[in-house]
Amino acid sequence: MSKTITSPLSERANNIKDSITMAVTDLGNQLKKQGHRVISFSAGEPDFDTPQNIKEAGITSIKAGKTKYTAASGIIELKNAIVKKFKNDNTLTYTNKDIVISCGAKHSIYNTLIALINTGDEVIVPSPYWVSYPDQVELVGGKPIIIEATDKAGFKITPAQLEAAITPRTKMVIINSPSNPTGAIYTKQELQALADVILKHDNIYVLSDEIYEELVYDGTEHYSIASLSKEMQDRTVVINGVSKAYSMTGWRIGYTGSTTEIASAMGKIQSQTTSNPTVASQWASLEALEGSQEAVETMRTSFESRRNLMVKELNKIKGMTCLTPPGAFYTFPNVSALYGKTSPEGLVANDVDFCAQLLTLYKVACVPGSGFGAPDHIRLTYTASAEDIKEGIDKIKLFVESLK
Repeated sequence: MSKTITSPLSERANNIKDSITMAVTDLGNQLKKQGHRVISFSAGEPDFDTPQNIKEAGITSIKAGKTKYTAASGIIELKNAIVKKFKNDNTLTYTNKDIVISCGAKHSIYNTLIALINTGDEVIVPSPYWVSYPDQVELVGGKPIIIEATDKAGFKITPAQLEAAITPRTKMVIINSPSNPTGAIYTKQELQALADVILKHDNIYVLSDEIYEELVYDGTEHYSIASLSKEMQDRTVVINGVSKAYSMTGWRIGYTGSTTEIASAMGKIQSQTTSNPTVASQWASLEALEGSQEAVETMRTSFESRRNLMVKELNKIKGMTCLTPPGAFYTFPNVSALYGKTSPEGLVANDVDFCAQLLTLYKVACVPGSGFGAPDHIRLTYTASAEDIKEGIDKIKLFVESLK
């Protein structure tokens, strides 16, 4: 009698969904290996190098022998710099006991969720959302509650939508401003209206992901919901890091500002998982925050110019509509008017078909909106050169015009 062999994987591992973008990514890699030139609008990172002064600070720390364990939640020098940054940039008052430095903002988000979410707790996640929010919520035993924010609403939820989604099980609301994938930014008044709803309910916290804070355009101002009142600050965990503003994605440094109680819990969690973030990366990040900010402005200005070009060219394509994003480095055009049409590769039934066929036929890589909870859209980054943007959008136009 044969035994029934069961999977050794945990329920949590089995419940995590495959990335809907993986098939398109794999296809792009295959095309590159075959020698094709692929124009990529898919990368979620700046195309600039890490500024030289930041690289040198990391190198200097290694040469100085700063290569051993630090406190699990990070070096005091970087914590103090983060405290100063929060005060100067966000009018938020923290002490270094309120700061936890982690292995990237994604790690900071996971630490926050595991510190605050119990099994069955509900976490409100506005869509379009960054791909990892729902899965991370599920990994810690929570239940993601999705609220749709459409392009007609500027990709922002309303207080009425938020109030309607709150139940006795609600423990957290995630706010990502500026947003990945839409670039949307909540105004101070809009954040206040959401805060008014949240503060009517006991024990609801906010995870405020502000990683794209420095990349804002047209004179738009970024506000942290935590800055609206002391009570709101005490209910908020602010997520930030050095990856986007300083082009340090591979250095893996993120950080949080929260109450001392929450920070202490996250520090303990981190001590039992990763321990401290990479030491050289911490010293490099100290230079990023305290050194010259000229490179940040150079990058921001360049992205603003490229954004203007991409939005202008996308909106020339019949059947596509694209809002002008006030922040981050993504556009999120609506392509649903093209569904049901046919290319030489077959039916374009949805966003995944659109991206896969565009890549196969014209060697342009975009990301399907389904992965962000918005299947009517695709995501394009403008972290490519102006020349590649123009050429890539011209190819998208040819693809769309070929649809029957």
